[in-house]
Amino acid sequence: MSRLILFNKPYGVLSQFTDKGSPTERQTLSDFIDVPGVYPAGRLDRDSEGLLILTDDGKLQARIADPRFKLPKTYFAQVEGEPDAAAIAALGEGVRLKDGMTRPAQAQRIDAPDIWPRDPPIRVRQTVADCWIKLTIREGKNRQVRRMTAAVGHPTLRLVRWSIGDWSAEGLALGQHKDG
Repeated sequence: MSRLILFNKPYGVLSQFTDKGSPTERQTLSDFIDVPGVYPAGRLDRDSEGLLILTDDGKLQARIADPRFKLPKTYFAQVEGEPDAAAIAALGEGVRLKDGMTRPAQAQRIDAPDIWPRDPPIRVRQTVADCWIKLTIREGKNRQVRRMTAAVGHPTLRLVRWSIGDWSAEGLALGQHKDG
């Protein structure tokens, strides 16, 4: 029977168990998870937060991480400025990035989600508004959501992966994990 772990990754934590060769002490998964034989199914950048799935099943790991399977990944992105309908529509239709077009996504403006505070908080600028977008993608280009929002003129200030397929960070405290 394969093991599946859902982890709510805090900001600043690497999506790996070691940080060999780094001159500074950076937090890794081993600071939070003491379960032998599991590995992340995909990655979540150090400056992103939210759901990370770990498993000991290589086939399941590939199915979750590989874009060929088009598993939906939903993110909450706090962005600079207030995107208009055209910017949201562009995200939904796909955005041209340096490495090609993204697939169409589901995108909508939302009220600020009821989630944990970020530590450290984002830098707030008094003269620049911000808002939240809920974005669901079915691929996984490097830093894709950040690059997509920047391409439509609204850089991401905070990024939280909320769900992968049917798995969600719902009810999972920051830095905590549970069996999925």
